[in-house]
Amino acid sequence: MSAQSALDNTLREILHVVQPSPKDWTTRLQIIHELREAIESMESLRGATVEPFGSFVSNLFTIWGDLDVSIEFTNGSFVSSNGKKQKQRLLGDVMNALRQKGGWRRYQLIPNARVPILKVESNIQNVSCDISIDNLKCQVKSKLLLWISEIDPRFRDMVLLVKEWAKAHKINNPRAGTFNSYSLTLLVLFHFQTCSPAILPPLKDIYPGNIIDDLRGLRVDTERRIAETCVANIERIKRAYSMRPKNRSSLSELFVSFLGKFSDISTRASEFGICTYTGQWHAIESNTRWLPKTSYSLFIEDPFEQPENSARAVRTGELTRISGAFAMSHHRLISTDHSSFSNMPDQRSLLATLVRPQTSRLIVGPPLRNPVYNPEHRQPTHPQRFRAESSLGRTPTSNNGARKLTHPQVNQLVPSPSQVQPLLVPMLVHSRSQVQPPQAHKLVYSPSQGQPPQVHKLVHSPSQVQPPQVHKLVHSPSQVQPQLQTTEPKRYDNRSTTGPKQYRNRSTTIKPPPQTHQDRPQQMWRPRSDTC
Repeated sequence: MSAQSALDNTLREILHVVQPSPKDWTTRLQIIHELREAIESMESLRGATVEPFGSFVSNLFTIWGDLDVSIEFTNGSFVSSNGKKQKQRLLGDVMNALRQKGGWRRYQLIPNARVPILKVESNIQNVSCDISIDNLKCQVKSKLLLWISEIDPRFRDMVLLVKEWAKAHKINNPRAGTFNSYSLTLLVLFHFQTCSPAILPPLKDIYPGNIIDDLRGLRVDTERRIAETCVANIERIKRAYSMRPKNRSSLSELFVSFLGKFSDISTRASEFGICTYTGQWHAIESNTRWLPKTSYSLFIEDPFEQPENSARAVRTGELTRISGAFAMSHHRLISTDHSSFSNMPDQRSLLATLVRPQTSRLIVGPPLRNPVYNPEHRQPTHPQRFRAESSLGRTPTSNNGARKLTHPQVNQLVPSPSQVQPLLVPMLVHSRSQVQPPQAHKLVYSPSQGQPPQVHKLVHSPSQVQPPQVHKLVHSPSQVQPQLQTTEPKRYDNRSTTGPKQYRNRSTTIKPPPQTHQDRPQQMWRPRSDTC
């Protein structure tokens, strides 16, 4: 097996572990429903709706991913525009509602953030949730990323792999001065735009404008106009791409070239910024929109909210370590010979470069120490626990190892570009008849189905009542005495077999009389022949 094939197979195994199963989708839908019930129980929050966004809606989340939720308050038919103070107060009401409802813990209100949020953790699978107020712009961003991922399925796979790789090297934590998940997604998008031939188009070809400026007026009309524009342009792009040479790079080739492209990002960031709207590097000094933002160490423009910097949390000191992580991983993957893939230590060393120990353990068992670029920089661990049992309920895989998408929830939450009327809000509202997860029906058996197959494994026939382990503990009468003789300790103080039994039998409670200092020497030097 060649080194490229070995790496490609390893990446497929990683995807099989990190991508969510139908159970993960059902869990998050259940959390959204419980959040709706808590909101409806408060009089001050009556009439508000709960709408998810982020990686859950864009189908770019892993099994350990957070759940982003927006509490939407009706403002007639218009786009709501609550101020920051109002959002802080409403988040406090949401926190009180969750405390009264129960089922939540680890409350953390961050009122002074750029977008005030409430961080909580659900008791269901310990999923962490970020709750915000009237976050329509992030909802639109999430839907656009979902539609973009439908142009080429390799984009979603790369995003999941890059997220896991970044966590393994501790560069996916904005609080520690590194990337957030949204900026990593834009890096993958930019990589697919600058490949030869390009896999994804510049985002200006999908929506020729700044979406954040168009979110005003009637909400339904605004969302319909944006969706129809994106749907029409994506279909046109698909037809144009089908008539030109296609980029057929494998997932391993794309991943290695991604690491190589940004291995010198700390050097280029001082002069250039990344723009996915045009799909090009842009000189910061010649871009008039970026000039007031030159204080940032790295500039990755948000294509849906120009000219905001999605990498504004990256610090200068951490940028050097980020660049080193790219360079080190790229060097390891192109210089190490992984042709003998059947050798388990070689596979573990490859996984140590790509994933965290928790993920590696789910693939091959206890991993080697993960080689990070600078181990002194420690990232706070995520409050959500790693679920080693997450392999339960996995979606089936095809012959080449790729995962089949079996989660219909995505199409229920967000319309695909092939749908003519992509109304966004009504599809996010679930009725009470949808509370029961579809997986629960698998546990219900009708009388015609008989006993579930799991029960038959626990029922023993009359001949099987006696466990085979019991026979190992039962000895025949001929076996009892030899065991007593072999286990009888030797006693040199009294070898007479006719002596009192309490001197030789440990099971009796009678103990021999204590020896005095005068008696001990006589017994020690008594001739052996006297006791025979």
